[in-house]
Order: sequence, then C-alpha cells, then structure tokens
Amino acid sequence: MKHLLVTGGAGFIGANFVHHWLRGHASGRLVVIDALTYAGNRANLSEIAGHSAFRFVQGNIADAALLARLFEEEQIDCVVHFAAESHVDRSIAGPDDFIRTNVVGTHELLKAARAAWCRDGKWRADVRFHHVSTDEVFGSLNTDTSAFTEATPYSPNSPYSASKAASDHLVRAYHRTYGLPVTTSNCSNNYGPFHFPEKLIPLMLVNALDGKPLPVYGRGENVRDWLYVEDHCRAIEVILERGAVGETYNVGGRNEWRNIDIVRHLCELLERRFAADPTLARRFPKCPAASGQRIDSLIAFVADRPGHDWRYAIDASKIERQLGFKPQETFESGIARTVDWYLSHEPWWRDVLSGAYRR
Repeated sequence: MKHLLVTGGAGFIGANFVHHWLRGHASGRLVVIDALTYAGNRANLSEIAGHSAFRFVQGNIADAALLARLFEEEQIDCVVHFAAESHVDRSIAGPDDFIRTNVVGTHELLKAARAAWCRDGKWRADVRFHHVSTDEVFGSLNTDTSAFTEATPYSPNSPYSASKAASDHLVRAYHRTYGLPVTTSNCSNNYGPFHFPEKLIPLMLVNALDGKPLPVYGRGENVRDWLYVEDHCRAIEVILERGAVGETYNVGGRNEWRNIDIVRHLCELLERRFAADPTLARRFPKCPAASGQRIDSLIAFVADRPGHDWRYAIDASKIERQLGFKPQETFESGIARTVDWYLSHEPWWRDVLSGAYRR
C-alpha cells in the first residue's frame, strides 16, 4: 500500500494519523479529502502543507465524481476512512448530517473503492479499505459488566452511534458480498493534540484557562476508556500492515475514568503548571490559578444529556494477542502531554473558539 486516501484528514484523529504516517513512511503518496465542516481545520495540516508526498483536496465523500477522479489520478490503493460527524450532542439536535456523512458518505466511498479496484470480477492485489469506527456502536455498559469485545452485539443509543453502526455494517457487507478487502477498528475515546474544544478534555482545558464554567453532565459519574490519539494512529498502522482482511479490531487504552475524575485531574495538572511557570498567570489572568485559587471551583454540574450512555470499556485483547499492539502512553503521561500541547498552542484553539479558522 503506497497511495493512501485519508478521509477526514483535517479533523482531530485524521490529522494526527496524517502526521504519524508521513513521519514514518518516506515513500508513497498521501491524499487527504476533507469537507472542512466545523470540525475540519486546515491549520491541523499546516506543518506538512509543502510535503512532496502530500495533497489536500477539499471535498465531500458523498461526491461520487470527485472520488472516482481521485482514485484514478492518484492510483489510490488504500483508504483510511475517518470522515464522520462525531459529536453526540450535535446528533441529538440535528441527526440529518450524521446520516448523510456517516451512512451515505461511507456508501459512496465503498462504491468508489469497488469500482477502482475490481475489474471483471478480479480484485487488484494489495489494496485495503480501513474503516475507523467507535466503541459507541456497542451501546452502554453497567459498572460491573465486562468490556466490549469484537463479538459484542451492536446496540447504539444515539443518532451518532446509530449512524456509525450503519456504516460498520455497510463495510462488512461490501466485504462479504463483493469481496472488498476491508478491516475495521472500533476505538475508545481519543484525546490529544488538535482535539476540537467541544469534547470533554479540550473543553475543560480552554474553559479553565479563560475562567469559564466547567460543565459536567449529571454528577460526572459516567465512565469512559481513554486512548491517546498517537497510540490510536499506531494501532491503525499496525492493522494496515499486519491485520487480516475482513477482521475487526477493538483499540482501547485500558484507562477507565469517571468524567468528574478527569475534570479534577485536569484542574490539578493546570494548577501545577501555573505554580511552576509564572508566565502562565500573565497569559491567562482569568484562570483561578493565576490568583492562587482552585480551578475546580469552576466545576458546574448541568442537566444530563438525553440517552447518556453510562459506561464504555474496550477489551483490546485481540489486537494485543494477534498483532502485538499495546498503547505506549498511560493516561497520566498522555494527559500531561495534552495539557502541555494546549498551553503551547494557544493561537490554534483561540482561532477555533472564535471561528477564525473557518474564514
């Protein structure tokens, strides 16, 4: 696989994957297609804009003509499919975009790959369609229920997770019906650089730095498994290189945390950074830590979201056993790196918050 098409490559996980892949692969070609909706940001790719092996195309994965042209022009032999609407709250408020992108868009991409790679019933050698999915398709776990495995029945509870479940089924069907060489990964909650600040960790960070409330659903007791985004990128690379066609792999961090504990830990980390670096108080005077106050005073419990899943947990034994993959970051090391990235990339998240990145 030498010519990758990465969908949604200007988004959070996609952009991290693009950086990761180009650092480790000196030859070949990587083409990003991204519609640059609210979550897509060209600034996420600015450091590699001039890379000789890189091309960016602004476009929608539901555009069949554009996909056909890209497969032909770039001789694409591998698709890594990140493009998705992914925020549960937004899916509750407006599910239509989730169906269009996650279901219809995935179907158009599958059709394009089949048309490009299969001639007269014969498939090109060494091609792969990798589909990136989520643990949310499995539904919700109780506190004492075993973690999700690849055999866990699907039970999505939001328009977002239902649309991702539908896309997973389409990918599987194209493999079983037509022979499309596919792999799928279902990951736990990611965090790290370029994370759009509507999600829990980046939202808490930027709000704390600006002295704004830290909104926590319910009592903050919902549990999530957290995976540092660079580890997720490594897992996808391993699946592309050694994963078996037709297989699904769960990718998790083995880091289950209650939401409220995450928020309190972030507050403590920021307080330590302020204590160690006096310049932070001048840069972020509205943060309670700038005046020696506790940041967790900003925590504000808010009404729970409709259908809020209680707990997600990934059993990643299969990818560990079959492909030898394990995360390199603990949650403590990964979250410290994340805090430091946001402190050193203030212009990036300021542009996101102001909407300047879209102009």
